[in-house]
Amino acid sequence: MATQFMLPGRTILGADALESSEHAIKGLGKKAFIVTGKIVTETGLVSILTGYLDRWNIDHKVFNDITGEPTDEMILAGVSDYKDFQCDFIIGIGGGSPLDSAKAIGAMTALDGNISDYMGVDIKGVFPPLVLIPTTAGTGSETTRFTVIKDTKKGIKMLLKGDDLLPKVAIIDPKLTVTAPKSITAATGMDALTHAVESYISKKANSLTDTYALSAIRRIFQYLPLAYEDGTNMKAREEMAIAAFEAGVCINNASVTIVHGMSRPIGALFHIPHGISNAMLISDCLSYVADGCYDRFADMAKAIGVAKEEDDEKKACEAFLTALGKLCSQCKIPKIKEYGIQKEDFEAAFDKMANDAMASGSPSNTRKEIDKEDLIKIYSRLF
Repeated sequence: MATQFMLPGRTILGADALESSEHAIKGLGKKAFIVTGKIVTETGLVSILTGYLDRWNIDHKVFNDITGEPTDEMILAGVSDYKDFQCDFIIGIGGGSPLDSAKAIGAMTALDGNISDYMGVDIKGVFPPLVLIPTTAGTGSETTRFTVIKDTKKGIKMLLKGDDLLPKVAIIDPKLTVTAPKSITAATGMDALTHAVESYISKKANSLTDTYALSAIRRIFQYLPLAYEDGTNMKAREEMAIAAFEAGVCINNASVTIVHGMSRPIGALFHIPHGISNAMLISDCLSYVADGCYDRFADMAKAIGVAKEEDDEKKACEAFLTALGKLCSQCKIPKIKEYGIQKEDFEAAFDKMANDAMASGSPSNTRKEIDKEDLIKIYSRLF
């Protein structure tokens, strides 16, 4: 069966990628609308970007009102500013939230109605040219046709999708990730690992995504602990930037499964950052569904060197899950209760979270058949 493989229009990857992107950016327009957040602005990274734009004679307007997980209200404000300042292309710089927001703002400059109208449909349109510049290694938003925005009225995270959301240019410069603190390095690194693993065990996996996924998994197990312990380790930062790109390409073409499906409702209701909620779930989710594809888990175990070719698939799977637990411990992934969430409040949300997770469609990509009751069982293990 034929497989479609989607990538950003152009990718510039490596040290000094931003400095090398003049020709790629100059052809997109005369006035850039820069979507970012205050934390990214405070690091000085936005000033580095605007310095290059000034040098290249590109006018710009900075919109840095993206705080935490993006909401429909933030997107509406961004669309208004984009139009008011008569910009003609968009640059998103930051972690997953600003990049997702840049996609959504671009789409809603051209679409009618509310952004919530587009949940569950394939978003199409002629949108402003988009440049995405990640400052973390993990979300992979710079490579995907997806954006996740919170619907503030319904209290859910909307997964929005469409090929026209892909950026014209993705600029992946590992130097920009050095400012990320340990907690962000861990959260985004585990997000990338979740992308790679979920795409590998997805029903939608194909030979190309398998290649990217195993490569990303190898890199992350080797280099995430190094980047976490020493953020100035440029070799580790470079390898994690590559891994995040590979893993993002994977979910763009093979999608995600149970972990992301269950993670989004936790983030929407309890305001836990996306990468952290993924990391909180990944071990319990994967151990629950492993019997649906022991062979795939065995492949991952062999890829990271914790199993041999001749090992029994179930034994190799157990070795992978053990290594995963160790990685989570190394990166000091917190438990649900460490976010100040009361057990009774978390349990009271089980039904809604399970319903929202199933409605997203992600759990149905898992090779093991999953229903709502399975999700509730996994949620109950987290506290």
